[in-house]
Amino acid sequence: MTAPDDRRKREKRPPKPLDERALKDLALHYLGRFATTRARLIQYMQRKVRERGWAEERAPDYDQLADRCVELGYVDDAAFAAMKGGALLRRGYGARRVEQALVAAGVGEAERGEVRETASDQALSAAMAFARRKRIGPFASDPADPDRRRKQLQAFIRAGHDFALARTLVFADSMEEIAGLDEQFGRDTW
Repeated sequence: MTAPDDRRKREKRPPKPLDERALKDLALHYLGRFATTRARLIQYMQRKVRERGWAEERAPDYDQLADRCVELGYVDDAAFAAMKGGALLRRGYGARRVEQALVAAGVGEAERGEVRETASDQALSAAMAFARRKRIGPFASDPADPDRRRKQLQAFIRAGHDFALARTLVFADSMEEIAGLDEQFGRDTW
């Protein structure tokens, strides 16, 4: 049996243009769902106004709304940087990749400084986590051929690790070969 004519596909009405209250509600809903930075919150609000339009005469004040969210503690760039940087380091990404991710998220230089220090302190443990996850070097089930090692080294570099550390891990065939790395690349636990 076919559906009656009134149940056919209805035309989708365009969403109502935003006003200041609706923009604030959207921002709060976004902050309730995602940890974010001040810059990303502003980008989100600008995108929503671009998509739906603006109903009021004066332009929306994105900075004022974002500043109010920072003031209330809904947005904390330093906490976001620590959280995101720590997560990337635990996943095995290097200091350069962590820095790039934080810059892309709109985290300021001051907030990135502490994460940069942490990343340099944990360079070895992050590289070991990456090698373990990708089964590279001493974590591989069997030794790799030269072409595969070249590709593994490229993967290390893309992940933001130091070339010397990456080369050492890629060309190591056993855990004994990397036993002294903590003296050479920093004293962190792995």
